[in-house]
Amino acid sequence: MHNLLITGAGSGIGAGLALLFARDGHHVLVTDVDVSAARQVAAEIRRRGGAASPAALDVTSDDSVAAAVRALARPPDVLVNNAGLQLVAPLEEFPMSRWNHLVQVMLVGAARLTQAVLPGMRARGFGRVVNVGSIHALVASPYKSAYVAAKHGLVGLAKTVALETADDDITVNTVCPSYVQTPLVEKQIADQARARGLPEDQVVAEVMLKPMPKGVFIGVDEIAALIAFLMSPQARNITGQTIAIDGGWTAH
Repeated sequence: MHNLLITGAGSGIGAGLALLFARDGHHVLVTDVDVSAARQVAAEIRRRGGAASPAALDVTSDDSVAAAVRALARPPDVLVNNAGLQLVAPLEEFPMSRWNHLVQVMLVGAARLTQAVLPGMRARGFGRVVNVGSIHALVASPYKSAYVAAKHGLVGLAKTVALETADDDITVNTVCPSYVQTPLVEKQIADQARARGLPEDQVVAEVMLKPMPKGVFIGVDEIAALIAFLMSPQARNITGQTIAIDGGWTAH
């Protein structure tokens, strides 16, 4: 069984992954900038009989990352860089402070966490780093310039660190789901409706799901299953890869 550190695990995809991995017997380090949310997820895991520890973690802060890693009783052998947020706006109206914050969380933050845990992985001779990217690590959509730029950068980061860690049993990959129905996506539906002047149900059908031949939202269980395989010994030669779970979106 593994010791997983998941960022942004207080809600959405991160919380779902934490619950699923704990159910499978792994110990989960539930981290989030909102420590109360992390505690709630960890408490739910323990209520269900799993093993979890919550921690406050601001991925944009060197001090927060260093303190969190120092405080860990069990250093992680699997890191899931999941923390993310979204702002939907045309670039001309996009506040640069918010643009920078999105990139800090989703790209620089992933690099910061990976840098912090790699020495421990090298010492054990095993490690898995999985970045939760997005379909927008591969393609673009209007009104999401910061998110798309950060997620595209995540792919390059993973490829580079995969090369740097190839001399150990460490792999670094990026998993790219299209839309997963989470609170973040629910907010995007409303934001896209405002930006495009469309009803919310039309945004779902004609903007979000239309590019996906399968025509359905992705399940967190699908993402967890892929990460579980990437954690396995049989995936030791899968590194530097960008793996889409997109209902056929990128097959067009």
